[in-house]
Amino acid sequence: MSKKSKPGKDNSNNLKGLVIQSFGRRFRVETPNGILSCVTRGKKTDVACGDHVEVKETGVDEGVIEAILPRTSLLYRQDEWRSKTIAANVTQILLVTAGVPACHEAMLNRCLIAAEANGLPVTILINKTDLPESQALIQQLQPFADLGYRIVPLSAKQDVSPIRELLHGHTSVLVGQSGMGKSTLVNALVPEAAARTGEISEALNSGKHTTTFATLYHLDAETQLIDSPGMQEFGLHHVEARDLASLFPEFRPHLGQCRFHNCWHKVEPGCAITAAAERGEIRPGRLTFYRDLLAERN
Repeated sequence: MSKKSKPGKDNSNNLKGLVIQSFGRRFRVETPNGILSCVTRGKKTDVACGDHVEVKETGVDEGVIEAILPRTSLLYRQDEWRSKTIAANVTQILLVTAGVPACHEAMLNRCLIAAEANGLPVTILINKTDLPESQALIQQLQPFADLGYRIVPLSAKQDVSPIRELLHGHTSVLVGQSGMGKSTLVNALVPEAAARTGEISEALNSGKHTTTFATLYHLDAETQLIDSPGMQEFGLHHVEARDLASLFPEFRPHLGQCRFHNCWHKVEPGCAITAAAERGEIRPGRLTFYRDLLAERN
């Protein structure tokens, strides 16, 4: 999805910039000349928060994004009808969940598959540990820790120090269901975030102070944090069906051991994945989830 400047086009007056906020068809871009409110050429909408871009100034604090520079990563979701970018050039994903509202394990599974597909490390943050429901969630998610995923319990309202070292030197993106406390977490890490959210809303005439758009914050010279809108679904139609099994860490030791080399791990005889599940080496729920993802493609 990356875009490059067209050969022969005069880009000598363009500015290099960083997309620090995306909202529909409008973007705020940090440049050497200050922050510009930008649109894209034509109907292009595949610009993502975190993108490095070339911008042409068109007026006072206004500009046009002429090109997206090559990306190191792109996190996005796609259902049957459309795709939606989440963040670009991130180096890790922080998946925020909590005991209240209830954690949807299917959503968590989908986010983990997206992280695996991008080759990005992912940490599960269990927020709101000050609530009694959190202990049950910590136990519920233990199988993911057993798979090697790092789990960090914390309370954004009380103490965010458990993740400061985790964030340092990274461009991290917060993802998760609505209501899990991502905004509270951002406000604790970036005290000026609430004021800036209001400033951006006013600039966009949106009149909203909830997180309905992605925003990048600089925590220090080497550390950036992208807050993405809460979501209730995470489509994975952009992931090839044949690649899905390799994105489950617990499947990998058994891949290539099925009786048939083209086994889909559904109902085929001699399936090593099915056998591993029957021995208790793969959780039945994870195998069901994999098969549900395959069924979505039919």
